[in-house]
Amino acid sequence: MKILFMLTAFLLGMPACQSDQKKSITQTLSADVVIYGGTSAAVTAAVQVAKMGKKVLVVSPDKHLGGLSASGLGWTDTGDKSVIGGLARNFYHRLYLHYQKEESWKWQESSDYGNVGQGNVAIDGDNRTMWIFEPHAAEMVFDQLIEENDIPLYREEWLDRDGGVSMKGTAIKSIRTLSGKVFKGREFIDATYEGDLMAEAGVSYFVGREGCDVYGEKWNGVQTGVLHHGHHFKNDISPYIIPGDPGSGVLPRISKEDPGEFCEVDGRIQAYCFRMCLTKVPENRVEITRPDDYDSTQYELLARIFDAGWRDLFNKFDPIPNHKTDVNNHGPFSSDNIGMNYDYPEAGYERRKEIVLEHVRYQMGLLYFLVSDPRVPPELQEEMAQWGYAKDEFIDNAHWPHNIYVREARRMIGEFVMTENEVLGKQPVNNPIGMGSYTMDSHNIQRYIKPDGFVQNEGDIGVHPDEPYRIDMGSILPIREECTNLLVPVALSSSHIAFGSIRMEPVFMILGQSAATLASLAVAEGKGIHEIPYEQLRTSLLKDGQVLENVK
Repeated sequence: MKILFMLTAFLLGMPACQSDQKKSITQTLSADVVIYGGTSAAVTAAVQVAKMGKKVLVVSPDKHLGGLSASGLGWTDTGDKSVIGGLARNFYHRLYLHYQKEESWKWQESSDYGNVGQGNVAIDGDNRTMWIFEPHAAEMVFDQLIEENDIPLYREEWLDRDGGVSMKGTAIKSIRTLSGKVFKGREFIDATYEGDLMAEAGVSYFVGREGCDVYGEKWNGVQTGVLHHGHHFKNDISPYIIPGDPGSGVLPRISKEDPGEFCEVDGRIQAYCFRMCLTKVPENRVEITRPDDYDSTQYELLARIFDAGWRDLFNKFDPIPNHKTDVNNHGPFSSDNIGMNYDYPEAGYERRKEIVLEHVRYQMGLLYFLVSDPRVPPELQEEMAQWGYAKDEFIDNAHWPHNIYVREARRMIGEFVMTENEVLGKQPVNNPIGMGSYTMDSHNIQRYIKPDGFVQNEGDIGVHPDEPYRIDMGSILPIREECTNLLVPVALSSSHIAFGSIRMEPVFMILGQSAATLASLAVAEGKGIHEIPYEQLRTSLLKDGQVLENVK
């Protein structure tokens, strides 16, 4: 399997240069609520609008629905699952029903599955929910939700980010995609990871890490010397081509820039990766082969880490059904491509494509390095040689995940900014529309050279709230003076470190449903989204199963 084929397959759904793709208007469509995005939040938002009897349509830049929930992230970051309600819980219930069928266990007996999840069981028989799952199973559920609710869905429709948002005062009137289609609506929801519609509508946002002083936080900004997880260098490793000789040059994938002062603002963002789905089952295994642009020197730093004794390579090969894995970053040098995504949030489509290609090349090369390079410890290489791509996943994309893991991009500055103070219970949230509970989790943001001449990672933070926390209605509302008919449940109003907890897929589904409820109420009442009383929204959310208080 040649890498060029795989890259071509991956990029089929991505637009070419925006100016080359514009076409004359071919179709105008309208709805009460227009949702832009193909994420899990986009689907729950669409279903909620339909259930409330309003006309909805989904404009998805993606070919495949579900975002990361259907693109390899099957080892769900649940946190405290008791606060996951509404349509989000229904999604996991539907997966439970799927895995109750004997035919869903093609490569493994259900009785042999370990039933281990992230801090809880994978298959919760008491609550009839399934928290760990295969990518294709999740996509199937998202597709079923759209079909069952008869929701018009327009796939591979990319927002024209050059004048494609038509405004009248502070209200969005319509959006135009690169294909020339125009979508008119009363209310709009930006359910993308990137916040492209929000940005084109002139809504304020922030990219990177705020300084600790902005919101009175401890864990924001540059965090040099803070090493919360195992994703750092525990041994002294030289960053130089000739160890100990700065004059020989710096190894690939190490920054020569100053990391910045502790707690200060910076424009860097946490690393992206692909959540790979691998298997050992011979009949379902596609061999890891040499990419045609493979460069082993890109992984010299990993070889030195192995030489220093590191052996935890397989600690995040998390098991999902049918003898497959959700492979996540682990250790000082892994699938996270640190420092290679800084301009992604605001980049044009062409530049984003380049960044995605860089991440594909890096991760495919990493896999091949592990199965082939003599510097990999034999016991690890022998184990790695048993793994391959899952043949029955991402079948139209050469078995590579459809979506890169955009852990953060733009974040709106809205009516209410969620910070670590709300997440950790230091400040109250009076108008909750959902709850979160996961650790404030930021992956590494930079790899730099310390004053002592050794390499280190920076930005990997993990701080766990004592109990579930409430997420404020104002965090999905733009400032009223900027936009009066847009809701933003994914690229929501939050500081960097608070977003590290909020950014979990179940929470995005929760907030998608809540945003849709608010939009539908505004349509029904003939009012603006900022004019709907919170108590009216709260009543509707509770009726539909949302959890707004910690009941433990």
